[in-house]
Amino acid sequence: MAHRKRTVQLHFMVTEHERELIRQKMAQLGTNNLGVYLRKMAVDGYIVKLDLPELSELLSLLRRTSNNINQVARRAHETGNLYDTDLEDILQKQKELWDGVNEILSRLGGIP
Repeated sequence: MAHRKRTVQLHFMVTEHERELIRQKMAQLGTNNLGVYLRKMAVDGYIVKLDLPELSELLSLLRRTSNNINQVARRAHETGNLYDTDLEDILQKQKELWDGVNEILSRLGGIP
């Protein structure tokens, strides 16, 4: 024990599912040594914390658009009529949704 460079032992618990995920990631890297893998990930790995307020707005827009589509569908079934203004509103909301998705994807693509 005197010749060991690493003298501090760490211990933590995982679920069976988490253990399987760790094994899969180790296999992707081509290693079987759990200690080396965990040490490398703990010391050299990095954490990505996403702060995307746009995502919240995007979800709100998605809910409103879904409600509008449901209202238009209900009216179409009841009356047999579709109104151009309803369809234009839905198309505009769809464009906003796609713009928001593209913005988020662009920001995610910039993460190293």
